[in-house]
Amino acid sequence: MTDRQPNAPADPPTGPPTGLDDPHYAAFAWARFRGIMAWMVLAAAICVAAVIAAMAHLQGPLHLVTMLAVIGGVGGSVMMAGLLMGLAFLSSGSGHDEDVTRID
Repeated sequence: MTDRQPNAPADPPTGPPTGLDDPHYAAFAWARFRGIMAWMVLAAAICVAAVIAAMAHLQGPLHLVTMLAVIGGVGGSVMMAGLLMGLAFLSSGSGHDEDVTRID
């Protein structure tokens, strides 16, 4: 019989670092995250251009403030969604989600 509680976390692994603690894997994971964000910048720019074009077609010439509001609203929303999803993929792919169970 062991003196460990049934729900006690396992001992931290010993050996080489894993996940984002490993410098080589961290460089790979952050490069992949930056790649996702680069694609999201392109997607945000396309969405902003499409909304501005549609609004200009429906309402005529737009004021600068209207275009800035579209850039901030539509572009910001698309970038925020990409950022949060990219961080979720980074956390899951690097093993940080599993590390939560090993906290003492």
